[in-house]
Amino acid sequence: MFFTYLRRELRRRRKAALVVASGLALGIALVIVVSSVSSGMSQAQDKVLQSLYGLGTDMTVTKAAAPPGEGDTSRRRFEFDADGDTGAEQSSDRVMVQGFQTLASSTVTEVGGQNGVDEAVGGLSLTVLKVNGEFKPGEIAPPQGGGRTGQGGAGGSGGGQVRGGGAAFDVDSYSVFGTDVAAPALGPLTSSKITAGRTFKSTETDTAVAVVDSAYAKEKSLAVGKTVTISGTKFSIVGVATADSGDSAANLYIPLKKAQTLADSKDKVTTVYVKAADSQQIDSVKSAIQKNIPDTTVTTSADLAGTVSGSLSTASDLATTVGRWLSVAVLIAAFLVAGLLTSSAVSRRVREFGTLKALGWKSGRVTRQVVGEALVNGLLGGVLGIALGLGGAYLVTAISPTLTAQLGAAGGGGGGGFAGGGPGGGGGPVRQTASKALDIALTAPVSVSTIGIAVGLAVAGGLIAGGFGGWRASRLRPADALRRVE
Repeated sequence: MFFTYLRRELRRRRKAALVVASGLALGIALVIVVSSVSSGMSQAQDKVLQSLYGLGTDMTVTKAAAPPGEGDTSRRRFEFDADGDTGAEQSSDRVMVQGFQTLASSTVTEVGGQNGVDEAVGGLSLTVLKVNGEFKPGEIAPPQGGGRTGQGGAGGSGGGQVRGGGAAFDVDSYSVFGTDVAAPALGPLTSSKITAGRTFKSTETDTAVAVVDSAYAKEKSLAVGKTVTISGTKFSIVGVATADSGDSAANLYIPLKKAQTLADSKDKVTTVYVKAADSQQIDSVKSAIQKNIPDTTVTTSADLAGTVSGSLSTASDLATTVGRWLSVAVLIAAFLVAGLLTSSAVSRRVREFGTLKALGWKSGRVTRQVVGEALVNGLLGGVLGIALGLGGAYLVTAISPTLTAQLGAAGGGGGGGFAGGGPGGGGGPVRQTASKALDIALTAPVSVSTIGIAVGLAVAGGLIAGGFGGWRASRLRPADALRRVE
């Protein structure tokens, strides 16, 4: 009887049911779209952070910055020794540790031994300055009139003036990252995919092999099987890596031991990449490392996330604040409208409900009938809302608007030009990418939990609307209802 009457009433009042369902559907669809876009924003921010220090890294440890005036090694001399005959082309490489701040390799073991640390891996980030050019000798012009030049003159004590000559050099700078090939699970290289060749073998700890970033390989016409020379050492290219975010942490990746040899930094690292055993205990692990290992700066991904700016950050703030509050406001409005429409429908059905009560229907049965109708309307609105929400999320993913993320400097960092204490803040790969804007394609993934929330909202909307109408129906008395004409 309940379902028969329910079906008949819904068919008889199709327009009213559709209006209630449509109102709920709009609110539910907006919630799905905003939640999906927010999830896409979160994933985009994760990609930005992963491009800096790789997949799986929860925090990094770098050398603490020295106080101003103490240990200032930011100014380095570049000594260039000319080779060969005068006028011949000269070439020289200057291999420098990024940030000029290093930690002892033993720090990696110390960090790995802290409570809550699952794995720790060291890395050495380098900058290579390659200088190519030639010196041009000058010519001594004879003194005019055969006279003697004065002492201290350009021509010396009796010679003519030196004219012409000079030097013309090109300076090329690129980044090199020394990675621990025996522990490939952490580090910046994990944020890239090998698209040609292979990655390092665990046995290549002291082998002259390299993996080149795809963008740098294209720029320099490098490929698997070719060689690249760094400070007189030829490295065979075994693989080409493409960064997931479109921007790599380094141009070249080589085994850590080889990087230490090139930079004359034996048993030194610039950054320790740390994976926590429990992602919920990252703050406590950070505190333990800072307490037990002096002169270090520990930065978590949450610390670094606060420095992300650009359109990605702006859009994320809008989705988090304006979008969610707008969703709440629309939902409240939809629930109120649904409740008022249901209550209004009950007021137009007083003769019907009065007749049912006169025939023996109790107030509770009338209330259940009204709530049942409202609940079906809510579920119908949920189905429509989920369909609209999925359509909106798919549209965002299909368009894939491009957002720009810029990583700014965070406070309290390591040495070197980047003041951030973030991954590589003491000279790690983040120095290379911090000054670059990353373009991220926005997606709007819809999770199962989001669908569950939508179904819950649909049921809640139906119950709220039914509550309004049921309360109104339960107050009707048969005698009063029968005196009214519908």
